[in-house]
Amino acid sequence: MYKEEFERWLNFNLEDPDLLPELMKVKDNDDEIKDRFAVSLKFGTAGLRGTLGAGTNRMNIWVVRQATQGLANWVLTQGGNQTVAISYDSRLKSDVFSKEAAGVLAANGINVRIYDALMPVPALSFATRYYHCNAGIMVTASHNPAKYNGYKAYGPDGCQMTDDAAAIVYDEIQKTDVLTGAKRMSFAEGVEKGLIKFVGDDCKKAFYEAVEACQVRPGLARTAGLKLVYSPLNGTGLVPVTHVLSDIGITDITIVPEQEYPNGYFTTAPYPNPEIFEALKYGLELAKETGADLMLATDPDADRVGIAMRCPDGSYELVSGNEMGVLLLDYICAGRIEQGTMPEKPVAVMSLVSTPLADAVAEHYGVELRHVLTGFKWIGDQIAQLEAAGEVERFIFGFEESYGYLAGPYVRDKDAVVASMLICEMAAYYRSIGSSIKQRLEEIYAQYGRYLNKVDSFEFPGLSGMDKMSSIMASLRQNPPTQIAGIKIVKAIDFTRSDLTGLPKANVLIYKLEDGSTVIVRPSGTEPKIKTYFTTLGKNLAESSDKKSLLAKAIKPFLS
Repeated sequence: MYKEEFERWLNFNLEDPDLLPELMKVKDNDDEIKDRFAVSLKFGTAGLRGTLGAGTNRMNIWVVRQATQGLANWVLTQGGNQTVAISYDSRLKSDVFSKEAAGVLAANGINVRIYDALMPVPALSFATRYYHCNAGIMVTASHNPAKYNGYKAYGPDGCQMTDDAAAIVYDEIQKTDVLTGAKRMSFAEGVEKGLIKFVGDDCKKAFYEAVEACQVRPGLARTAGLKLVYSPLNGTGLVPVTHVLSDIGITDITIVPEQEYPNGYFTTAPYPNPEIFEALKYGLELAKETGADLMLATDPDADRVGIAMRCPDGSYELVSGNEMGVLLLDYICAGRIEQGTMPEKPVAVMSLVSTPLADAVAEHYGVELRHVLTGFKWIGDQIAQLEAAGEVERFIFGFEESYGYLAGPYVRDKDAVVASMLICEMAAYYRSIGSSIKQRLEEIYAQYGRYLNKVDSFEFPGLSGMDKMSSIMASLRQNPPTQIAGIKIVKAIDFTRSDLTGLPKANVLIYKLEDGSTVIVRPSGTEPKIKTYFTTLGKNLAESSDKKSLLAKAIKPFLS
């Protein structure tokens, strides 16, 4: 079957000049043909993600057209104003894919609002809400290497598409022939007919105003003299992040020159992920040269941000996603109480794999901290529930350990623009009182205990990878461990049992140990890997680290 599909593609006008040479190159290699055509990229709640290339198991204009026809079929059943917002990042072919999607939507009579230049995830979420769209499309593969691209689909609330809606879209995609099934008109024709329009300056301005309204101490940053090094990692963050920082008065910004402008090859950061040291290397070198207070980097679609903070000895220390989530929660709570802007019955939200240190901080400030499944759409869902109850002002902050943060209900996905603003404001505030982010973090640990949170990943590439991951998770359920590293498991929680957790089903296992440690096992929803999350608590960092090492060594055989 896959060989027949290969032959069909080989003899079809593929339009994109990169596709036919690739097929000719592999025509005598059965494994390569099978890898490209034996399966199709699956459309789920995270949309599509895959390597660029020819075939049904690759990201290309044909797969994008097919997916968009499936989305269009769903939109046409939704009523409303029949409009879809589109944005895209700096990845290879992102601009092409976004225009292809617009052409399919227009051919189906659906209106399109598309950004005239690359813009990040939060801007797409905002435009979807601003124009009262039925859906949104963000062409991105987030922080994956350059060979990847993807297609995130959003619902009318600006949140990533629900499971139910994604399932309907997936069914419609399966009914659509990948090469001949999508309706299509050229982007130019769509513009001429008035079906495709660019996002207006009014929407862009409203987005910036919504972000800047989330300042905790307005005006403070203008006089603090903060010195910043910033890298957009060759992605979408440059314009929106520097725009907002300039507006709040942070102007001493040195941009990492090698990573300043859009570059889908990511030549200086092969894995453009602000969680990892290699991506921040150029920025750290520049921070040392300039004596910056802070080094900050956003990923290519600017929904996540990572930082390195200057320590008293002049060195720079990376701050984990959990640590920054706690720092921001602490700063927002203390600042809003001081400013008299804290709402009654405030609510913060975090993913269940994030640090329990946040629970202690929230309790200290009298904030209700809600725990949700991994994936920022579940944080967005909590905001939606507050909005439906007429209480959206209660939401003050949401975060997940993988460097995603949101303060404010104006979008429903993580936002590195507002996070960058708040991190810089926080750094400016601590600088203005003779302190620092580093000093405040140490004070938090001294007050609540030395929590350590670490994530390990086990990769399962290739066509058999998903099957291997499934068998590992099944084995853990059929033969549940009773101890890890000799420490008794006192509670095991299986999140496929929504009747016991009160949350939607999820492929997550949590083990709570007798010594207070926690181990979480979760397959990634977007990559062929199983992630293990460790939380340990000790008298100091060394004790917490030793505990983590023991647990990681003990869990490894279960995942091989």
